[in-house]
Amino acid sequence: MHGFFADRADAGRRLGHDLRAYAHRPDVIVLALPPGGVAVGRAVAEALHAPLDVLMVRKLGVPGHEQLAMGAVGTGGLEFRDRAIMSAFEISREHFAAAVRREQAELIRRERAYRGDRPFPSLRGKTVILVDDGIAADSPVRAALRALQLKHPAAIVVATPIATDQMVQTLRREVADVVTVLMPEHLLAVGEFYDHFQPPTDDEVRELLAPPDVQPADRPLSLR
Repeated sequence: MHGFFADRADAGRRLGHDLRAYAHRPDVIVLALPPGGVAVGRAVAEALHAPLDVLMVRKLGVPGHEQLAMGAVGTGGLEFRDRAIMSAFEISREHFAAAVRREQAELIRRERAYRGDRPFPSLRGKTVILVDDGIAADSPVRAALRALQLKHPAAIVVATPIATDQMVQTLRREVADVVTVLMPEHLLAVGEFYDHFQPPTDDEVRELLAPPDVQPADRPLSLR
């Protein structure tokens, strides 16, 4: 069985087509959620002729059920808790705090790996297009939205190749617009809709974020 998208680059190109109303606008910036969202965001940024950067968010997985998010942490020490999930799985404050410390350490590592010393862009007055490769759980996106709101953008648009209709309707109450290619009724695993869904390496993410004129010319750029 083949997925709907060949890979993240294919998904990003299709998503970019649906976002064409935002093309060639000097106030637009694309922010991708790494690692998977960066390849999608790169294709979107190219389609819109807009700059690309990353917003760091780390999901906090339920112990023993790591694919299920009990919360998330984001750039600047931001923290989101899914209290319903925490209650259902009887997550203690101590276990949650330990997960926060662990994921914040990884967030800082990746921030340095992906962005180096480059300062985070000013978002004041900008239209921010927040991109991920799919939204199966809302905790990382909620953390990202909280981080973005502190930067005072003029508008936030959530863009993803795939999200459930319920998730889209929920997010539309919080942002200016939500754009998605597919809206299945149920979504258990985003990767089921991709032929190629291997997570990109740190080196591949850095290449995707590099301006076109400084990307390595001796090997093809992987957008998967």
